[in-house]
Amino acid sequence: MSKTEELHKIRDRLDAKEAEYLAPGASLSRNALRRRPEDRQGHRQNFALDADRILHTRAYTRYIDKTQVFYMVRNDHITHRVLHVQLVSKIGRTIGRFLGLNEDLIEAIALAHDIGHPPFGHDGEKVLSELCREHGLPGFQHNIESVVFLDRIEKHGRGCNLTLQTLDGILCHDGEIHNRSLVPQPGKTFAHFDREMAAKGDDPKIELAPMTLEGCVARFADTIAYIGRDIEDAILLKLIERDDIPAECQTVLGRSNGTIVYNLVTDLVASSSTTAGLCFSPEVADRLLQLKHFNYERIYLNPAIKQRLPLVRQAYRVLFTAYFEQIRQGRHDAVVFHDFLNGLDDEYHANTAPAAKVRDFLAGMTDDYFLTQAAHYGCKVPVQA
Repeated sequence: MSKTEELHKIRDRLDAKEAEYLAPGASLSRNALRRRPEDRQGHRQNFALDADRILHTRAYTRYIDKTQVFYMVRNDHITHRVLHVQLVSKIGRTIGRFLGLNEDLIEAIALAHDIGHPPFGHDGEKVLSELCREHGLPGFQHNIESVVFLDRIEKHGRGCNLTLQTLDGILCHDGEIHNRSLVPQPGKTFAHFDREMAAKGDDPKIELAPMTLEGCVARFADTIAYIGRDIEDAILLKLIERDDIPAECQTVLGRSNGTIVYNLVTDLVASSSTTAGLCFSPEVADRLLQLKHFNYERIYLNPAIKQRLPLVRQAYRVLFTAYFEQIRQGRHDAVVFHDFLNGLDDEYHANTAPAAKVRDFLAGMTDDYFLTQAAHYGCKVPVQA
């Protein structure tokens, strides 16, 4: 027997063993669905393969210079997007381990869920959404864009051919929506997934439920990862003080990120059932919602972190207009072609409108690349403070 055959046998045993040790309702690697069948069968299990493919994308590499909440800040200890997704992965896998779920699937969803975030975090997302609507596109949503990059742009337009379970978890992560409980909606197909993608694009308020318990875990882990970490960053930047955290939240959840994460994870694991769904206890869910409101009012909407937004907004507008005109005029010597479009296949070009191509180019940029481009086109760019 060759080494390859030996490895395949080990993979088959691991797949079979999952049915024995994973909880009822957990996602089995052997049940993974891909849009395109693959002739080459390696020794890695399906969801582990997804995580590997995500880690090796160019889009994942660009996480290193993507804003989480605070941008243009001269402080190396402020959370960036790359750290956030790693925290979501670690927290999600911890939850999954105690509930008997598939940690590989949780990891894949967690690592990929924010790949579609444009430069400058949620502020950039809002500005890009305005520009998309002005150009006849649906409003921008980073979860949809994450799927677009992984399914239609990476690998020169061929996409990574990730499993349905992973793509569904990315689309449905919606970590900002407050849920006390989540119940998966199994039985989805790629046709169903495509309809949900279109419906979500038309109406961002539609709430989608993941098809797997692992997708539910990733969605909760997203919230758990950012809620306390953003508080720590805000304290470091002197936007708030620790004593500003609502007293009721301190009593139930804690007053430091580590304690908040521990208490939320503990409550979620203790309150959930793999047969009935995932949930927080009523008291913890109420205090988590209160803490979210606190973060929005005192951190995310704080005027102190919006001072550079006008310059960011103007730069987005200038770049969108410039790239749109370059595509419309077919200027193949322009940067939008050289750094983006020339590397994509004919199918992407044929099925993607010029405005959507600009959207994808902008969404994929790092903060530094965006600022360099903005300066090239004569924009006054913000500087770190």
